Amino acid sequence: MSTIIAGVSHHDAEIAELRADRGLAVEYLKAAMESLDDPDNRAGGLLALRAVAEAYGGLGIVAAGAGVSRETLYRTLSPKGNPTLKTLIAVLKTVGLRLSVEPEMHAVPERHAVA
Repeated sequence: MSTIIAGVSHHDAEIAELRADRGLAVEYLKAAMESLDDPDNRAGGLLALRAVAEAYGGLGIVAAGAGVSRETLYRTLSPKGNPTLKTLIAVLKTVGLRLSVEPEMHAVPERHAVA
């Protein structure tokens, strides 16, 4: 259940803050998406993506833009959701973002091709 302070729930305040500051929304989602690598912490990343979807159009509009039903999007972006790559990319695209790749801090050393 959301905490209510001065008549505004934590969830509603979070959505308003994400909507008001696009840079914050991007950094919030980048940090949360790192949790998708860990099955025990995957829920955080999915709920963050859901919050960004709510902030940038609402789940109904984002679902339509991503080509999935609203119910499917609710289920996919739930704590136990398991989005396909196709759905993940479509949701990100609908909210004006894209998936990108960057090296890990403890990346595997480069291997040089042998001719």
